[in-house]
Amino acid sequence: MSNHDLHVGLWILVADWLIRIAALWWIPARTRPSAARSWLLLIGFVPLLGLPAYLLLGHPWLSRERRERQARASRLIRQRQSPLTALRWRPRDAFSAQADIARLAERLGDFMPTNGNAVELYDDYAASLQRLVADIDAAQREVHLLYYLMFDDAAGRCVAEALQRAARRGVGCRLLLDAVGAKRGLRAFRRELRNAGVSVQATLAGGLAWRRSARMDLRNHRKIAVIDGRLALTGSQNLADPGFVPGHPNREVVARVRGPVVAQLQALFASDWYIETGEVLEVDAPPIAPSGQVPAQLLPSGPAYPFENARDVFIALVQRARRRAVLVTPYFVPDEATLGALRVAALSGVSVQLILSATNNQRLTAWAQAGFYDELLAAGVRIALYRPHFLHAKHLSIDDDIALVGSSNLDIRSFMLNAEAGLLCFDAGIVARLRTIEQDYLRQSDVLDADDWRKRPAWRRSVEGIARLADSFL
Repeated sequence: MSNHDLHVGLWILVADWLIRIAALWWIPARTRPSAARSWLLLIGFVPLLGLPAYLLLGHPWLSRERRERQARASRLIRQRQSPLTALRWRPRDAFSAQADIARLAERLGDFMPTNGNAVELYDDYAASLQRLVADIDAAQREVHLLYYLMFDDAAGRCVAEALQRAARRGVGCRLLLDAVGAKRGLRAFRRELRNAGVSVQATLAGGLAWRRSARMDLRNHRKIAVIDGRLALTGSQNLADPGFVPGHPNREVVARVRGPVVAQLQALFASDWYIETGEVLEVDAPPIAPSGQVPAQLLPSGPAYPFENARDVFIALVQRARRRAVLVTPYFVPDEATLGALRVAALSGVSVQLILSATNNQRLTAWAQAGFYDELLAAGVRIALYRPHFLHAKHLSIDDDIALVGSSNLDIRSFMLNAEAGLLCFDAGIVARLRTIEQDYLRQSDVLDADDWRKRPAWRRSVEGIARLADSFL
């Protein structure tokens, strides 16, 4: 070996150790402990790969401009809620779980709980898509759509054509799509939609453009449709055919709402539109009036907020359950706080039921979530794996009077990196409707037995444990 080769090898060794030491100094002070451990482990094994990866993906940063726009949007939301004050919902017991959750959600996400809402839950994929198209076709003034996915398929085409029909009859239409999730839909429909008069905007641009606004893998995962400011749809369903997992079409839950909470969904759309474009929408909304008897409240979350809104409310819901908590999600990669809340609730005697999809379109995520089952089963959490469809629905029901339906998964990505939207309902009727849906899931699920689960091969336990170490990357 030549002296040159020795010098090169020495410099590589020095660089490796300098990277490790710098990472140990830098990362723990800027990343929460669970994520810091994962990054330090990666950098410790492969410093020259781990450091660039951390610089790109290690911190959910947003540009100063986007953060300032989010802060201004939050101020505008709080200022413009005065028309809703007369419809503010106040539970009879100011110290009940409902009151605690409503206060927390308002402090985190700016929106007050309102009375007088009507909420319909759709559990049929085709029916909810048809309902959206019918509502667009009935629009008279404006249509605002915000979605994570829009594919170049039959469902995407159906919605695109409905928007074109609405725009051609003089309805003001805006379509806000995630730049990465809806890439195919943007490519297929943007030109023809704009030619028809629809305002189309991509949010959180992908590719090299990400550097101007945010960390490259931050995504807007919300699913919101607001029609004429009088009705809205939100939940887990995208503008795409239900075929993410071949042979297992998606199963979703969508809430169609009327009443004052529609104004909150409209405000959230306007907020995202402003953050992306700088345009402040003067929303043309009809007078706000009660439409039903359901107390409801919008819970937005995302990296632009100072706290992890969805995670904090999920934890509070589980902690305040006294009899029963049912959690439905396609992706389950919880942080330590969420995992601890589930474990403590079950050990305290609460019936905690977790319903997950038996099929999954993300292999590494499936391995990671399986790595949590031992601990949960030991604590008494019941885990059911739903077979017939890819269970893409995301909802919680707590005791008999609190429900949450939305777009957020029970995973670190949704908690930290995605913009999400959830609808809180403080109503026994809505919980009863969710119970019916949940029971249908359970009838078609395999329930995990703790003893049988522990008999799985050792190699599988090792793979799950390694995948779980990557929870902060998923």
